[in-house]
Amino acid sequence: MGKVKILAVVGSLRVASYNRQLAVAAQEKVNHTAEFELLDFADVPLFNQDIEFPAPESVRRVREKVKASDGIWFFTPEYNHFFPGVLKNLLDWLSRPVSDTEPQVLAGKPAAISGISPGMSGTGLAQDHLVPLISFLNMKVMNVPRLTIPNAQQQVNQNGQLELTASAPYLEKQARAFIDLIQKKK
Repeated sequence: MGKVKILAVVGSLRVASYNRQLAVAAQEKVNHTAEFELLDFADVPLFNQDIEFPAPESVRRVREKVKASDGIWFFTPEYNHFFPGVLKNLLDWLSRPVSDTEPQVLAGKPAAISGISPGMSGTGLAQDHLVPLISFLNMKVMNVPRLTIPNAQQQVNQNGQLELTASAPYLEKQARAFIDLIQKKK
């Protein structure tokens, strides 16, 4: 069996966000068993039915990346006990049919969720809000294990770069479980 293709969706657009760094750490964990790509969606406009058909080029590009993947791994921060608006906007676009003859692109895709936060909840509440939405979109959510990392500053070096210590084994466990889930679906 060939390598599975994982598309990482980071719910923060900030280049050095903890969740982007967590996604890069996940990529390093799965490099030998999976292709792993971080989705760039900063250019996706706010959803607006006035521009839905034909979809903007950025939306078409993102949809093609989703269609080409075997699974979607979400890395979400927590803003005010919820996942970020940029992630919701992306999911709004992806939830819409591509055309009159082609349905939305998320249905049936395996999904994993991770997150890291400076706060004590470790993105648990944001993840709990994300699950019903992606379940409604008929994604196959891997509820166990999910990864919530609190107190991010305890796992960064003096340069502000994430260096997983206590959380590293949990990320490895989640990565193995997600790859297994994807392989069983294929």
